Amino acid sequence: MNPTTPARLRLDRALDGLDDTFRGMTARADEVQCDCHWGSPEELALLKTPDVGLSPDLLHRTWDAPDWADHGAVLRRILPQFARALVGGRVEPMFGMDEVGRSFARGHWQQWPADQSSAVWEFLHAWWARSLVDPAPAVPVREILALCAEASATLGPWLTVWESLDHETSDRHLTEVAAAWEYDLLGDQLPWDPRDYEDESGMRGELAAWLVRHVPRRLHLRKDSATLLHRVRLIGLTGPARWEDPHWPGHRY
Repeated sequence: MNPTTPARLRLDRALDGLDDTFRGMTARADEVQCDCHWGSPEELALLKTPDVGLSPDLLHRTWDAPDWADHGAVLRRILPQFARALVGGRVEPMFGMDEVGRSFARGHWQQWPADQSSAVWEFLHAWWARSLVDPAPAVPVREILALCAEASATLGPWLTVWESLDHETSDRHLTEVAAAWEYDLLGDQLPWDPRDYEDESGMRGELAAWLVRHVPRRLHLRKDSATLLHRVRLIGLTGPARWEDPHWPGHRY
């Protein structure tokens, strides 16, 4: 892996930007947590102390907790360390990285002051762009897309970046994502749990339409792609046209 690529340099700058922007941040002085289920008073005090590193376990309990009085302040406190742990593949949600995206969303980061929201936006974009051209990202591309979509409540910007790339590595990631997600999408399900279940059909439809439009153009010359291309084509069909197609894989739901 070449650490001096433009995508890597952009990510390094974004991480440094989080350090600069959120240095000195703390949880609110009156923030409370359940010491039976979350952690000790001493651990809570660490969140009210700026710029002190947290253990991996405490960091996990902090971003994962859904019941902070001011989740935004807590998120700002941990963001520099949290972002570097994410990039390094050291954050392990119970089910998927969409959980991390929902933690970002609970912090309402897009409503923060412009310098803060811009720093988060740049980090997510830089991480996403770097991962698309990284042959072996620490976090799978499909997981990062779910995180970014849940964090921002939108798919469009992330898919636009992917579509703009003419890169062998990003096309390989596209193959892997399409193969991993075809089962869910053929069952009219989003491949991750959305924070807003009422909007699931909209996000699912956008993702399905993008794959149907973009995958064939990128993968039609790849060897052994015929089966996957048929399944992506079926995602664009509905009703009997999908189930009765001779290439229907026989999935059960």
